[in-house]
Amino acid sequence: MSTITLASKRRRAALRTVAFMSPWLIGFAVFFAYPLISTVYFSFMHYDGFRPPTWSGTKNWTYVFKDYPFFWPALRNTLWLVLVMVSLRVVFGLGVGLLITKIKTGTGVFRTLFYLPYLAPPVAATMAFAFLLNPGTGPVNSILDRIGIPAPGWFNDPAWSKPALTLLALWGVGDLMVIFMAALLDVPQEQYEAAELDGASAWQRFRYVTLPNISPIILFAVVTGVIQTMQYYTQPLIAGKVASGVIQGAGTQFEPGYPEKSTLTLPQLVYNLGFQRFDYGSACVVALVLFALSMAFTAFLMRRRGGLNLAGD
Repeated sequence: MSTITLASKRRRAALRTVAFMSPWLIGFAVFFAYPLISTVYFSFMHYDGFRPPTWSGTKNWTYVFKDYPFFWPALRNTLWLVLVMVSLRVVFGLGVGLLITKIKTGTGVFRTLFYLPYLAPPVAATMAFAFLLNPGTGPVNSILDRIGIPAPGWFNDPAWSKPALTLLALWGVGDLMVIFMAALLDVPQEQYEAAELDGASAWQRFRYVTLPNISPIILFAVVTGVIQTMQYYTQPLIAGKVASGVIQGAGTQFEPGYPEKSTLTLPQLVYNLGFQRFDYGSACVVALVLFALSMAFTAFLMRRRGGLNLAGD
């Protein structure tokens, strides 16, 4: 009798737990599990959105990895942006946060000035940068010419297009600045005072006091930066369109990646394949590659989180 009662209590407790978790379980199933399973399913199908899907085996995978000329350039560009842009944004955001926390007067003004660019709409900000960095008429190159510095081609040069996008990302680093400022202000002051009494230099205080305390925030900034960069779509597409001078209207189709596929990213391929070419199977393959890369980067960073602590334990 006691065994039946105990089992009944455990069953009721399990049902109660599932009931409390049901909103999350429903959301997970509807917004993550079902789309992921559907993406895997359609990656093995020939489907154009009009006729019923038909089994095609690994043809979509073979086409994307071997025959689709835009995949590998897009993959290289995406990995470049993840490694370079994310790293520079974290370093620059941390540097700006440190600078503002050290300013004695006018902190609110500087904080506002650095945060405002983050609020600019991505399309408007990219168009403004494309105008400023225009090789022929842009004010940036005009200033560089006057002081005798060779002017780059920026968005019109394959070698400079991704650095130009990185400059755009650094200009809008206000989100990371606010996060790092909050973390820096939360570091216990008594630890700095103890380090100063021990004769630690400014670099040693930063390395052995600041970094260990804010390492979880750095990890958060890196992981979210990687995920956001894996979804990088609007800025390179708009920059390529503006730099190429293409006016897209009815009946026209713009191939992303100008100049010479240097601004092409994997999210652009998903849209191009799925909604312009109506090749949903190949688009799902690219989406799964993006998902796998995001999971791999996140898992690697989570496993290496101890490497962010530079205290030399």
